[in-house]
Amino acid sequence: MTAQPPPAPTPPTAAGVAGMQAADAVLADLGLELLGVGEGTAKVGLTVRASMTNGYGNTHGGYLFLLADTAFAYACNSRGTATVAAGADIAFLEPTRAGDTLVATAEERVLRGRSGLYDVRVECGDRVVAEFRGRSRAVPLRPAEPLR
Repeated sequence: MTAQPPPAPTPPTAAGVAGMQAADAVLADLGLELLGVGEGTAKVGLTVRASMTNGYGNTHGGYLFLLADTAFAYACNSRGTATVAAGADIAFLEPTRAGDTLVATAEERVLRGRSGLYDVRVECGDRVVAEFRGRSRAVPLRPAEPLR
């Protein structure tokens, strides 16, 4: 995957992302690649494996959601404040298949107090294959601390 270099993060961004990335087993286990993080933004890539496809040979929607949700998570934690998803939904627009390279780009739309709204576009080359909207909530936790 060829990606533009990410914007230079501010110190809180670097600290928040480094802590999350170190504890994020999903990135390594599923081959997700963190392509860039900036204040309120993130970009994550994934090459679809055959084991990620459904009975029709298309990428399973759960993997598309996971990819978009991961970009959302890094964007809303980019300022170093522990933030979790309060809800999300996704629209699947076009199918993808094994061997396709997907890139999810998350952008903050609104941040008010402890709540945020983020849009994530999932692309395969020049095709938009899914659109995701996530709602976030800042919580009084450190990223590696388990929820109770």
